[in-house]
Amino acid sequence: MRKAPRLRRSQTPSNFNQLLGEMLTASLLKAASGQFVVVSDITTVESLQFDLAAIQAATGNFSADKKLGEGGFGEVYMGRLLNGQDVAVKKLSRSSDQGAEEFKNEVMVMAELQHRNLVRLLGFCFEGEEKIVIYEYVPNQSLDYILFDVEKRALLDWSRRYKIISGIARGMLYLHEDSQLRIIHRDLKASNVLLDANMNPKISDFGMARIFGVDQTHAATHTVVGTLGYMSPEYAMHGQFSMKSDVYSFGVLVLEIISGEKNSSFHQSGSAEDLPSYAWKQWRDGTPMEVLDPILRESCSGNEVIRCIQMSLWCLQEDPANRPTMATIALTLNSDSITLPVPREPALLLRSRSNGQLHSESVNEASITDVEPR
Repeated sequence: MRKAPRLRRSQTPSNFNQLLGEMLTASLLKAASGQFVVVSDITTVESLQFDLAAIQAATGNFSADKKLGEGGFGEVYMGRLLNGQDVAVKKLSRSSDQGAEEFKNEVMVMAELQHRNLVRLLGFCFEGEEKIVIYEYVPNQSLDYILFDVEKRALLDWSRRYKIISGIARGMLYLHEDSQLRIIHRDLKASNVLLDANMNPKISDFGMARIFGVDQTHAATHTVVGTLGYMSPEYAMHGQFSMKSDVYSFGVLVLEIISGEKNSSFHQSGSAEDLPSYAWKQWRDGTPMEVLDPILRESCSGNEVIRCIQMSLWCLQEDPANRPTMATIALTLNSDSITLPVPREPALLLRSRSNGQLHSESVNEASITDVEPR
């Protein structure tokens, strides 16, 4: 069977050589600072390079009828390679400097990862002004596309939602502890979880991911880039991130999956300002099942739902040290014998509906960093 054309070494464009040079420099800087370095970075990435002509042929020259959607940094198209394989082609905007950095980061990170709950990188193209990433095609689109649609969410009964929660946990555990790297995703959210033909979740979009060294536990940045509503307080307010920042995002995502409600647009009469605070109020008042999506009331396991809500509130604790690890979360989802701690009030990082500004009920506002939404 004929394979899709790839670039030969003699055809390698200068900007690809620049990319490899930047990756090598980054690896040397990591080594100098004692961080973990993947020796195969360069050769692995080079082997994944696609010819632009092959991508144009696969997508009908980025035909409008092949377009699957678009995000903050570009457009996504469906394509079919000459060997018959369906692929998703993410074409980054030419005008986005931030997109260029995300592109390099995404290729470097994804080239080393393989897990059934992570979307698989098949290749990339860095030719002329084009920056393109090729992934396996996942037919049911993103979790938010189904979960937050009034009609489509009925496709997700409780057993499927529980399987999705468990799959996301396994994928995040792989990133944090089970791959040869230690990776912080930094942008875990419903739109970055894709669903395959069997509704199995696959975590995607590693443009904001960071690789930690063997002994590294946390890092900081002056510019916070992420999605309001999913960011942990220490990251949104102080630019500090760690594996426990991802755990916080996971906690928010679990509540969204349970309730079918989007945290960023959640509104409930009374004192609850967002989904986590509403879940806490219901837990405190002894009515946690009120958090559950009404369409699931007759078909769910009440014990599983309550344990998931309890676990999510554990993930949302203000002090990162009080949140569980993804290993503990994965174990909790696989065993009813694990005793969960009694939840305490979670960190309530809110966004004013009138001006979009961040504030927190318990975090010092004096050190708020710049936040760039995605």
